[in-house]
This record gives sequence, C-alpha cells and structure tokens, in this order.
Amino acid sequence: MSRVKRGVTTHARHRKVIKAAKGARGRSKNTFRAAIQRVHKDLQYAYRDRRTKKRDFRRLWIQRINAGVREHGMTYSVFINGLKLAGIDLDRKVLSDLAIHEPAAFQAIVVQAQAALAE
Repeated sequence: MSRVKRGVTTHARHRKVIKAAKGARGRSKNTFRAAIQRVHKDLQYAYRDRRTKKRDFRRLWIQRINAGVREHGMTYSVFINGLKLAGIDLDRKVLSDLAIHEPAAFQAIVVQAQAALAE
C-alpha cells in the first residue's frame, strides 16, 4: 500500500479555521493554534447571543412603547392592559415602530386603550 501524505488536507483545514478567525485581534487571526480557540469561543458567543438578541430587542421595544405612552399620560403596563381589554392584538415590535414613525396612529391606539380602561 502506498503512503498517504496529508499536507493538502491539513492545509485546507488550517486555511478554513484561519479564514473563520478573520477580524480577530493579535495572533488569533494568523496562528492556527490560537485561531482554533478564537473560532471556538466565537461560535459559543454566536450561539448564546442568538437567544440574547431576542430578549434585548423585546426590552428595547418596551422602552420605546413606554416613552411613547407616557407622552399621553399612561404607563406601559396600564397601556398593555388597555390593549388587551380593547381586543387589540399588536405585538411590541409593531407598537414601538408606530410610536416612533407614526405618532398619530399610535395616539389613536392609545385613545382606544384608554376608552377600554374607562369602561
């Protein structure tokens, strides 16, 4: 049986890891041993932060809704309760977008929530 030299395979594997580590600081971007560790950690961060991103955006939308609602003399929790009583099913992303870009439409929703609370 003939001897198999693995230089091509090893080089391809090293190149793949170095490419994935592009943008790192220091030796992590150009030495294989450090790049493996950097890429492994980066993948851990990416996995974790795909879930964290959902939480962070929800918090941001709630802050924006709260700021928009306080201009009309309500708080966020009272507003959400009013929406539920009024039967308005808009998610927080849409509500925050309305509060920023369509203040008149958002005010109309706030008025409906206040009317539902008054009943």
